[in-house]
Amino acid sequence: MSQAPTLDRSTIEQIVRQIVAGKSSPPAASPAPVDAAQAKLVVSISARHVHLTDAHVETLFGPGHTLTPMKDLYQDGFYAAEETVMVVGPRRRMLEKVRILGPTRDYSQVELAFTDAISLGIDVPVRASGKIAGTPGCVLVGPRGVVDLSEGVIRAERHVHMNQSHAQFYGVANGDRMNLRVVSNGCTILFEDLLVRADQVSKLEVHLDTDEGNACNLDAATEITLLKQEPCGCKTH
Repeated sequence: MSQAPTLDRSTIEQIVRQIVAGKSSPPAASPAPVDAAQAKLVVSISARHVHLTDAHVETLFGPGHTLTPMKDLYQDGFYAAEETVMVVGPRRRMLEKVRILGPTRDYSQVELAFTDAISLGIDVPVRASGKIAGTPGCVLVGPRGVVDLSEGVIRAERHVHMNQSHAQFYGVANGDRMNLRVVSNGCTILFEDLLVRADQVSKLEVHLDTDEGNACNLDAATEITLLKQEPCGCKTH
């Protein structure tokens, strides 16, 4: 009877490595960065609106009331509600039927354009959404009650929402600043210092207020470009 050939140690180790490699799952592929075609830019005019807490919704519209979605906004999960309120400033100046946006938040906030603030007689600071400490207040009037806000009225600073793939495409990070170039009817306007709000899920969208949208005639725009801010090279003394 012939004897089966023996395997040397190096051959055995090679066979074991092949078996182990065959059972191992391949490494997960990194998500591909977006390209210029995927980085579709949407620029939206954010008209005056209100964000409310659950408690303030019930105060204004009655116990147990919840917001009624009317129209989805561009960002997933956000909507314009059926409900509106009256916003009252000093000397009883008021804006009627100001739209509420949902879902509800942990704080109530009123976002106005500059001309809205003038109409109400309020000196409104430019702030990032949620940065309401030290801001002026107002009175909100609903069909079932009144809320007296001690703070929370702002002009929302211009900003751009994006996800991390968009941020990689533009070479920016959350909290950075960008510029927006708008060409309309042969005129060019450059909006500087847009706040970058980058997370994992947001769509690429710039928010301007109504004054800014009117200033650049956004509806007639023929070219819109989002630009990374470059260092100016300025020296301070």
